This record gives sequence, C-alpha cells and structure tokens, in this order.
Amino acid sequence: MAKMKAYATFDLYLADQPAKNQKIIRALRKFVQGRAPKLEESVKWGNGCWLKGKVPVAYVYSDTDWVQFGFIRGSSLKDPKHLLEGKGEYVRHVKVRSVADIDAAAFGALLRQAIR
Repeated sequence: MAKMKAYATFDLYLADQPAKNQKIIRALRKFVQGRAPKLEESVKWGNGCWLKGKVPVAYVYSDTDWVQFGFIRGSSLKDPKHLLEGKGEYVRHVKVRSVADIDAAAFGALLRQAIR
C-alpha cells in the first residue's frame, strides 16, 4: 500500500495536484471561503480539508479525472438533487470534473448542512 503524502498546508497540497485539478480546487476553495469564511483550511488524510474548530467538515480529493468535493458526515445530508456519491457509513462526495460543475446553490445547501 502506497504511503499517503503529507502536506504542511493547504497551499502545498494544492501545488502538488495536476494543473486541471488545481483550477477546480481553487474554485472550490474560493466557493468555501465565500460561503463559510469561518471554516479553517487544513490537510487531513493527505487531502485539502475545511475544519470547524478541530472537526473536519468538508474536503477535496484530487483524482485522475475529477476532484471530489466531499463531506465527512455526508450520509446525513439532505441531497434533493442526488449529487452525493459514496457507500461508506458517513462520507459522501460530489465528483467535479470542471469548474462549470460547481452548482453554487446545491453545493451551498450541502455545505450549510455540513457545518451545523
């Protein structure tokens, strides 16, 4: 099993991602900062993450063909547009393949719930 990369900051995590994904992650970062400015950026489990205090709320994971915008307690979120994917007990994510995939209203509703 490959060892998970460690990053000291969100910026270092971002800089290590493919250029296409950097663009998406920057847009998601700006989105989260605009909607939830009190969340703190961090790196958890080798991925960019947003925390409420010390509690992880949302994350980005850079895959080959997309970026996951995920929620640690995603299985408990109301998702009327059925955007969330995942089969784990808690975590759910949306696959974002381009900046145009960022649905501000739907992502905002998910983020607001996740912060509660």
